[in-house]
Amino acid sequence: MISKEIYEIHASICQCLANPKRLEIIHTLRDRELSATDIAEKIGISGANASQHLAIMRNKGILKSRREGVSIYYSLANPKVITACDMMREVLFEYLNEKQLLTKKVKF
Repeated sequence: MISKEIYEIHASICQCLANPKRLEIIHTLRDRELSATDIAEKIGISGANASQHLAIMRNKGILKSRREGVSIYYSLANPKVITACDMMREVLFEYLNEKQLLTKKVKF
């Protein structure tokens, strides 16, 4: 039986991922490592805001970082994060398609 602590940790990670900008960061880091500055530019947020998101994700073990000179580079800590996000996106699209089909069947 899974302990309650595991559920708490799982919920904490899911809560961390329940942010559109953080999902965008994950997608941006899908295939490559990038600096914090590059991430901020690619997703259109300030460096300070990007740093906050990146720190949260690093603390949850979703990202790993390394310093090179004055720059900090980020990458995914585990490639399975992409798999999980892709699966959830599939669930979302299936849900939206089903909802659209139901909407078309309803006559006003």
